[in-house]
Amino acid sequence: MQDTEQQTTNNKLQTNNNPRIIFMGTPEFAVASLNALVQAGCNIIAVITAPDKPAGRGMKLTESAVKKYAVEKQLPVLQPVKLKDPEFLETLRRLQADLQIVVAFRMLPEVVWNMPPMGTINLHGSLLPQYRGAAPINWAVINGEKETGVTTFKLQHEIDTGNILLQESFPIGDDETTGEVHDRMKEIGAQLLVKTVEGLTRGTLTEIPQPGVGNEGHSPLTTHHSPLKHAPKIFTETCKIDWNQSVTSIYNLIRGLSPYPAAFTYFNEKMLKIYKAKKEMYSSPKNPGSVETDNKTYLKFAGKDGYIHVTELQLEGKKRMTIEEFLRGYRLPPIPLKGE
Repeated sequence: MQDTEQQTTNNKLQTNNNPRIIFMGTPEFAVASLNALVQAGCNIIAVITAPDKPAGRGMKLTESAVKKYAVEKQLPVLQPVKLKDPEFLETLRRLQADLQIVVAFRMLPEVVWNMPPMGTINLHGSLLPQYRGAAPINWAVINGEKETGVTTFKLQHEIDTGNILLQESFPIGDDETTGEVHDRMKEIGAQLLVKTVEGLTRGTLTEIPQPGVGNEGHSPLTTHHSPLKHAPKIFTETCKIDWNQSVTSIYNLIRGLSPYPAAFTYFNEKMLKIYKAKKEMYSSPKNPGSVETDNKTYLKFAGKDGYIHVTELQLEGKKRMTIEEFLRGYRLPPIPLKGE
């Protein structure tokens, strides 16, 4: 059934004017979108991605996930260091793109996003205007949201504020991590992007202006106004667990930062990252930050109103492991966490 739908979309795109598209993206999240566009028969004339970067112990130059895919599909690749570089800009002009698509890339200068006649569209991992910013999936999970979604919109001056083209919502499971939401979102977003290109090509989409950057806003998918929530970049201080918080807040922080960069605390003067956990509500737990373990099957930390049972963790200098693997190698005294 899915193949039939994909073929139908393919035919639609090929029987209309097929705009010349430049795709911009870097990480694995963007590959799903680029692949969906290619499979739908879109005319991708070039791919722009980050320069190769040294990585690993040997600091070997590593290509971005998008570049690897583009090379495999024999798509022309550009890797500018600076987006305002005159030579790069001249190359862009010569390509004469009708449309540019941005998925998980860096901020574009106006001279770039304003170049194609059909504009530049971005795929964002939230239901705009909610969760504008660099880490929308993380913050939706951290805040305990039950729903999120994807939005395609036209780029303009202020980040994530351009006119909305299409949106699609989907639920967030009570126990889902950011990594799990990310993996579902990249596929949902990829298909929404194909629909967006089809709509722009046919001239059937209506651009919906976003509300201003004040305190209230709603998306086309919602009928009520709600305070705008933001999704700023995640810093180290964001990731440090405060055991004086409620167990639910701590649990959501752990989910929202897993698998990267991971919520952490300190144990015996070493950083302890927590990737997965379970919560236990308890009316009168011990002092927040205290730890209990049987040294065999469980390790739990006290929060304000219960316990966090750690199920996957990584102690500084060690690999990520399950709690059973961890406890086989360590005898942990039930002492309060340092500094908490």
